[in-house]
Amino acid sequence: MSLATAPTLVSEEQALSLVDSVIQQSQADGVFVSVSSSESALSRFSENQISQNISRHNFTLTVTSYFGKRSASASTTEFLPDAIKDTIQRSEELARIAPEDPEWVPLLEPQVYESRVPAFDEATATLSPLVRGEMVQQICAKSAKAGVEGSGRLSTQAFAQAVGNSLGLRACDRTTEAEFSFTARIEDGSSWSQRTAFAIDHLPLDSLIEPLIDRAFAARNPHEIPPGVYPVIFDNAAFADLLPWVIFNLDARSADEGRSFMSRTDDRGQPGGNRIGEPLFNPLVQVQRHPAHPLLQKGTFFGDGLSNHYLEIIQDGVPQTLSYSRYWAQQQGKEPTGSLFPIVMSGSDQSLSDLIAQTERGILVNRAWYVRYVNPRTLEVTGMTRDGTFWIEEGKIAYPIKNLRFNQSLPDMLRDVDALSTVQRFGGRVTPGLRVKAFNFSSVTDSV
Repeated sequence: MSLATAPTLVSEEQALSLVDSVIQQSQADGVFVSVSSSESALSRFSENQISQNISRHNFTLTVTSYFGKRSASASTTEFLPDAIKDTIQRSEELARIAPEDPEWVPLLEPQVYESRVPAFDEATATLSPLVRGEMVQQICAKSAKAGVEGSGRLSTQAFAQAVGNSLGLRACDRTTEAEFSFTARIEDGSSWSQRTAFAIDHLPLDSLIEPLIDRAFAARNPHEIPPGVYPVIFDNAAFADLLPWVIFNLDARSADEGRSFMSRTDDRGQPGGNRIGEPLFNPLVQVQRHPAHPLLQKGTFFGDGLSNHYLEIIQDGVPQTLSYSRYWAQQQGKEPTGSLFPIVMSGSDQSLSDLIAQTERGILVNRAWYVRYVNPRTLEVTGMTRDGTFWIEEGKIAYPIKNLRFNQSLPDMLRDVDALSTVQRFGGRVTPGLRVKAFNFSSVTDSV
């Protein structure tokens, strides 16, 4: 029986050839073309048995036609000449009757991209359902042997994207990704974590599962502590769900228009620029957009064709840049940045256990769950701990505690960071675990 599946992902040559063909057929003043193709596979399991094992192929061609300041897009999922021709015509017909765009920008000129090849792991791209199912079966067997209920998912994806326009812009990337998440439950104790890698062989399945099983046992019979402000140690996975809230709110337009924690206001409370260059966070906080990071090795461009290159976001606790769309960059006389993603925050050579050993008293948070805005202007959020929350006493985990709801300003959280651990990858984020001197918990919750 085959251990691999036959790849149907479009090649770089096929994708760019299709882009060229659409541009040649276009009758518009200008045209932008995007081609995306993906092979994704997913296995889910719950209560120590596999419950889903599926594979999916996606192909999308999107054509955006321009007539002056009017534009419109049309898409197709068919890789057939007639379907492509109809998509081009539909895009042009809609663009001719569309209203003029008040935030119009011209087509993007050809760009310079980083001279590197994103990670593409053939074994991940062609992993068979049989092998994936056997991997999950082994995980479930370990959970059952340990006496816990294991659930989670194992997924792989191969992705190709190409873009081009009638000014000569061309770009194409092919990447792979594998992701694993695992939850262990026993009685009222639970634990959870996840990992992402560009190759299936890089996922630390065995080394991840056993500590999570141990943590689920340790999380049983939690004590209740009063809400309040405590020192907190965040596991890498918990912090990975908080940091993006800060980075995605480093938006130039929101800051300049007075709608962001990065906004400055004058004596009358009116918007007065942004806070770039101000020491807002602890100097330990170092964040970059770093698609070439060894754990990531992601693509070289964004979906609109802008370059996705290395960019300093926060240096020594000081914000260095904001995210400028092409329109807002044009208005402000700046260069467009594209998204501040993927996110990489530097860590240290210390383990999470080292941080715990250095903490006299505090709370260990393994998961930040259901995080939502309280006040977008100050970037105060609320959320809950989940899947194993523990009290730390004299450098050791003393006992599990009931989960807590937090209401916390995230800029204040980064200001109060005082220690970091080594980094791990979660999706498009590479983050350390960290310790925060003061973090506000507002109530006890019933979440498990």
